[in-house]
Amino acid sequence: MKILRPIYSICFICFLFFIVQSCDDEPVELPTIVDTDNDGIEDSIDNCPLIANPNQEDDDDNGVGNTCDDNDDDDDGVLDVDDNCPLVANPDQDDDDNDGIGNLCDDDYVDPNTPVAKCENGFADIYPCNGYDLIANISLSTFGASAGNDCWGWTDQTTGKEYALMATSHNTVFIDISNPYQPVYLGNLPTATTTSPWRDVKVYKDHAFIVADCSFGDPTCNDDHGMQVFDLTRLRNVANPPETFTVDTHFTEFGKAHNIVINEDSGYAYIVGANRSSTYLGGPIFINISNPKAPVAEGGFKEGGYSHDAQVVTYNGPDADYTGKEILIGSNENEVVIADVSDKANPVIISTISYNNVWYAHQGWFTEDMKYFILGDELDEIRVGTNTRTIVFDFTDLDNPVFHFDYLGPTEAIDHNGYVKNNTYFYASYRAGVRMLDISQIGNSSFTEIGYFDTYPTNNATEFNGAWNVYPYFSSGNIIISDIDRGLFIIRKSD
Repeated sequence: MKILRPIYSICFICFLFFIVQSCDDEPVELPTIVDTDNDGIEDSIDNCPLIANPNQEDDDDNGVGNTCDDNDDDDDGVLDVDDNCPLVANPDQDDDDNDGIGNLCDDDYVDPNTPVAKCENGFADIYPCNGYDLIANISLSTFGASAGNDCWGWTDQTTGKEYALMATSHNTVFIDISNPYQPVYLGNLPTATTTSPWRDVKVYKDHAFIVADCSFGDPTCNDDHGMQVFDLTRLRNVANPPETFTVDTHFTEFGKAHNIVINEDSGYAYIVGANRSSTYLGGPIFINISNPKAPVAEGGFKEGGYSHDAQVVTYNGPDADYTGKEILIGSNENEVVIADVSDKANPVIISTISYNNVWYAHQGWFTEDMKYFILGDELDEIRVGTNTRTIVFDFTDLDNPVFHFDYLGPTEAIDHNGYVKNNTYFYASYRAGVRMLDISQIGNSSFTEIGYFDTYPTNNATEFNGAWNVYPYFSSGNIIISDIDRGLFIIRKSD
């Protein structure tokens, strides 16, 4: 028994440790596993053996794990190991939502510098469109107003920034649109008197000039508004927007007025649509604004009658008799009046012209060569029942203007204010929004609609809602629209 017991113990141990071997075989040595970085991946198959990377990420598929890859695969100057977007160049490493993934690689990142809605399949969000994207929209409630009126633009030549100026029922508001995707409402200048359904603003020498009108017989109407002057350079230093501003000058040598026109070449403002019982019977009042904060009245012009709106230019058109003269084209309700207002003490009517089915000659604008004048009649769509009608005159000879042709738009909406930029006529057409016409064939009596943006999506009925004004003159290509019901729109031609 003493001899067998040790042998039995040895064989039992062999059986436990070397199951498939006999007790007489040599023992097999177990392989050694090397995992230097202790990440569970053996060094021999680890794409980054010295730095733990259990998931073995290798975004550029070069066999070297991200955490060890000292390359710069996107050539943006940031090594892959430090790059929050290693395969797409992003040297600034922008990560606006701070999730560790660069904007250009982040699937859930939305670039704030994108339109609110692109014009796709005939709509930009809820707004019918053709060729123009919706960049931004600011509601009237933001401005503390109940209705939108006129609009205009200002570009600060010192800073290059662009600003939208919008008149409302209660005030005139100022919006920094230098980044149009993220406009900043800087503040407002309250009305000088009461609320008004008609307020108008224009710009000269970095100053805004504002007038307001109210309805005859309206018991709340205050006839003392005059002209507010506001120094726009103050908008450069608004610390806590929105601010409530005060005027720099309040000119009160006239009361209410429907509109203001400025000839920037001469430095004169022309007040139109003033009180019909005033000295000039609602005809243009001449204001020298060469020193914007010290306006000087220099007479007026009652012979042409009440003027609802006007354009005044330093003439450089085809009629050599008037080259260099200051010419006023008045939209005077029942006719268009052409006048030489160079001598403020002696303005002279050159000629007048009316047209068939005249109901309310509202507003018009010269083509850039000053050969043609494009007019909108505000009431003909209501009284006659036509589609939107635009009347074109040939002003080659200012002494003998002639009717050229009528353009009828695709809707029944009422046209309001229109402006020419190069070969495009932009006009606000109330419920049909803003329409864009190619006028390059004006000599052949032909316009072609090439785009639109409809700020009143419900319908295009013949009513006084929707787009009031459009300003297309920013060098950036941004276009602003003031809408009676929906505030300020910024649009831009689609890429």
